[in-house]
Amino acid sequence: MEIIKGGITVPQGFEAAACEAGIKYQDRLDMALIYSKKPCRAAGVFTQNVVKAAPVLWDMEIINSRKKPQAVVINAGTANACTGAAGLRCCQETALLAAETMKMDADSVLVASTGVIGMEMPIDKMQTGIRMMAVSKNDSFDTGTEAARAIMTTDTREKEIAVQVEIDGKIVTVGGMAKGSGMIHPNMCTMLAFLTSDVLISKKMLQHILETDVEETYNMISVDGDTSTNDTVLFLANGMAGNKKLKAGTEDYTAFIAAVRTVNEYLAKAIAADGEGATALFEVTVKGSKTKEKAKTLAKSVVTSSLTKAAIAGHDANWGRFMCALGYSGEVFEPSRVDLFIESAAGKLQLVGNGMAVDYSEEKATEILKEAEVTLLADMKEGVEWATAWGCDLTHGYIDINADYRS
Repeated sequence: MEIIKGGITVPQGFEAAACEAGIKYQDRLDMALIYSKKPCRAAGVFTQNVVKAAPVLWDMEIINSRKKPQAVVINAGTANACTGAAGLRCCQETALLAAETMKMDADSVLVASTGVIGMEMPIDKMQTGIRMMAVSKNDSFDTGTEAARAIMTTDTREKEIAVQVEIDGKIVTVGGMAKGSGMIHPNMCTMLAFLTSDVLISKKMLQHILETDVEETYNMISVDGDTSTNDTVLFLANGMAGNKKLKAGTEDYTAFIAAVRTVNEYLAKAIAADGEGATALFEVTVKGSKTKEKAKTLAKSVVTSSLTKAAIAGHDANWGRFMCALGYSGEVFEPSRVDLFIESAAGKLQLVGNGMAVDYSEEKATEILKEAEVTLLADMKEGVEWATAWGCDLTHGYIDINADYRS
């Protein structure tokens, strides 16, 4: 497997476009299009919030059917959430126009939105954007990057990746792009992620692979403890690589799963690192656990704690906060066996041994915690299972951004 330049346009047969539709923002890209030259097998995973945005409801119906999507239309700035029947009509009109301009069926068009909840969708601007993108779409690297940039809201940078792997003697590519910065919490977050691939695979297998991988990637990140109304991960596969249909249990199957994991983990970590106001990616790995689920719960408890996030922001090795977050996770363990370490590009340092402080240098700890990527390792010493969660530090910048988000 090799990580290569580009994102969603790298797999064969996929094109993208982006435009300035003026939906909320001025003088910036705010609409994106993903298009496949052939109908795709499609998979999707969506928010667990009871309040689901209209695009989520629209996409869930298509993904749960036998329909073969060929395009995704995405807008930033307005979420199309809590908009009632008008929001669903907007999805329908968006799909109908995209289908008409690109010569396909309306139920071949998926939609996604991100932005302010409750605002009416400016359908006229959406329609203008669709017409522009229908004629400008192409398969260049730059266009893929523009699409990744167009779906941002409070993100500070676009997030994209592509990997190649050999399947059945053919080169298969998986590309991806995502957005997410705030309203990020395990069990999906205010994030949109889109994967494309030219692999030939069944819809059922694609859905299984995506659902399984989301549990280890996007569902293991947190910025602020809020789960959005719009969370969506879509995966389109058009089969144009020419491989024989992927079969479960084979080496090719394992290789493809590894490629998908690489894409999703990269995007998940990029979202966590770009948390609103963040200055550091905060990674928490729990090892030596009795079960995988227990390790996940413990890791997420630490990475979502406001106090631990504040400690990372202040470069303060306040290990009591880490122990406390482990303790209120709901999982039972023996505190007197826990070891804690911090690690970054500046080195590795043990803070706790068997549940008590060890003799360590506060100066060295601060040096380690000043890096842009910081890891906490908790060894429970009760088993062999492990899990990793990702988050970010909590700074004054988070409040500055969210106190006036609508304006």
